[in-house]
Amino acid sequence: MFAVEVYAAVRRFAFVQGRSRREAARVFGLSRETVQKMCRFSLPPGYTRTLPISKPKLGAMLPAIDAILEADRTAPVKQRHTAKRIFERLRDEQGFAGGYTVVKDYVRIGRARGRETFVPLSHPPGHAQVDFGEAVGVIGGVQQKLHFFCMDLPQSDACFVKAYPCETTEAFLDGHVAGFAFFGGVPLSILYDNLKIAVAKICGDGKRERTRAFTELVSHYLFADRFGRPGKGNDKGKVEGLVKYARANFMTPVPEAASFDALNATLAECCRARQSDCAGQHAETIGERMAADRAVLRELPAVPLEPCEKRAGRVSSTSLVRYRNNDTSVPTAYEFRDVVVKGFVDQVVILCGGVVVARHKRAYGEGEFVADPLHYLALIEQKPNALDQAAALQGWDLPEVFQHLRHLLEARMGNRGTREFIQVLRLMEAMPQAIVTAAVTEAIRLGAIGFDAVKLIALARLERRPTRLDLAAYPHLPRPAVRTTSAADYATLVPRVAA
Repeated sequence: MFAVEVYAAVRRFAFVQGRSRREAARVFGLSRETVQKMCRFSLPPGYTRTLPISKPKLGAMLPAIDAILEADRTAPVKQRHTAKRIFERLRDEQGFAGGYTVVKDYVRIGRARGRETFVPLSHPPGHAQVDFGEAVGVIGGVQQKLHFFCMDLPQSDACFVKAYPCETTEAFLDGHVAGFAFFGGVPLSILYDNLKIAVAKICGDGKRERTRAFTELVSHYLFADRFGRPGKGNDKGKVEGLVKYARANFMTPVPEAASFDALNATLAECCRARQSDCAGQHAETIGERMAADRAVLRELPAVPLEPCEKRAGRVSSTSLVRYRNNDTSVPTAYEFRDVVVKGFVDQVVILCGGVVVARHKRAYGEGEFVADPLHYLALIEQKPNALDQAAALQGWDLPEVFQHLRHLLEARMGNRGTREFIQVLRLMEAMPQAIVTAAVTEAIRLGAIGFDAVKLIALARLERRPTRLDLAAYPHLPRPAVRTTSAADYATLVPRVAA
């Protein structure tokens, strides 16, 4: 191949000096075909193939290779063919006698030909994307999987992240409510993938049937909902990138917190701190670009949405209501009644006739028994023999003074003492446990062992007045012997003088 300088000299001789190409061939010692090529090209064009490379051994195998590559598109990512595996299959199944290199080169070109290309997008202010991610954290000393909600404003790259024990409807709703409060407004539209929490069904024409909970969310905040193509996470690439960023920066190393509230407070601070950074090739910080988003966000409604899942239920004969495969208790007075169960992120609330009848801490296991001992005391008072075997009372962490009171009551009154002890426990239906505990302790100190005494002492503490007990109401107590004082009794006070 001739150097570029030779090309320049020949072309100047022919085009600038006006000499013929035959003369240029004689002067430079080149063939006339070479001079013709130099006049056509300003630089050496390199070797130009006029016919495709013949592949006598691989050519017959190309349909089989293409079929394998096409099948790999729908196969699990970790179970797709490598070039080496394709070569082995051709050799063993098709009798291929060629080498590995030609197979590898064709596979590389075939895979590049099938890769998806993308269109650069611009993001106007005021729109958002939402997704969930997963990470591992230590909450309250227990290592567990975290499901974190991510909301991203693509125009400014502002973010909001909040962690939950599970990816549930109530977590989805609570994440939106918290995210809107964090940004100070409601986005004009939000882009989602086709998560089951929001989409009940994808119809044949591409339309989505929304879930009831998601429809309530959209109706309350009046944002436009948009959905990406099924299985195409790149449709919402901004929030997909936020999920990876939050896991790598906010949750590395593995976060440790006393509770989810403490962890989420830390994540919120991380999101605020990120607003001082510059993302991508932007010269302005995220916080500065976020002003354009906030200028077009909708105002928050006067009352935020109640972020809970609502389900209808019925109380069983054992005063239990089933919610997400867990049994939760209600007072026994509501047996066989229809109720509404509201599942929040941190609690379960049960209503009957619009009135809250039970409130429990949220349980995320399966087959758990979540009961309040106070719900069963009225029934146990009628069936005192069930006191020691009642499932709701097992593991009830009462101060030791209650067990001491029970022993004293049963020792003095037998079965009636058991009933009075249950009545003492029922005081906690209307009074704080600390007040009842102090009243039991005081009653034991005074020797007034009985329900009435404990009740009077507890009421006196609530009303902040002195306690007045009528011992005539306790005939079983030992009575003091009081006699009239005589003058001779005072003689014991006078010191005797020795004679």
